[in-house]
Amino acid sequence: MKNSSISQIIIAVTGLILVIVAICIAIPYYNVWRQEMAGRAEFAKAEQNRKIRIEEAKANLEAEKLNAQAEIERAKGAAEAIRIENGSLTPTYIQYLWVRQQGNLNDKTVIYIPTETNLPILEASRAGTIQ
Repeated sequence: MKNSSISQIIIAVTGLILVIVAICIAIPYYNVWRQEMAGRAEFAKAEQNRKIRIEEAKANLEAEKLNAQAEIERAKGAAEAIRIENGSLTPTYIQYLWVRQQGNLNDKTVIYIPTETNLPILEASRAGTIQ
């Protein structure tokens, strides 16, 4: 009976030693594999970021082209308006254009109106701004 238990202990110790040796051999391979997978993941992320930057640049280019076309059309419109006016810009028409442009104002816009002495009125208050 003692021989049987001794042989079982020897088999168990031998098995444990084999498992330890296998682990010692497998760990470096696992570390290499893990580094390779991390490198692939990093490469894929960098490739995706590059594609995103390319698409953003394409969108910016398209926007700039459209802005340039809009500016060309605005210039054509201004040239046509000048041609129609034929140099007949009156002070009244200039005032009309200024008033029409004032539609873009908000409550933070300050307009200085000169008086007879060409000094602005500084003490005027705005409606609804007292808090």
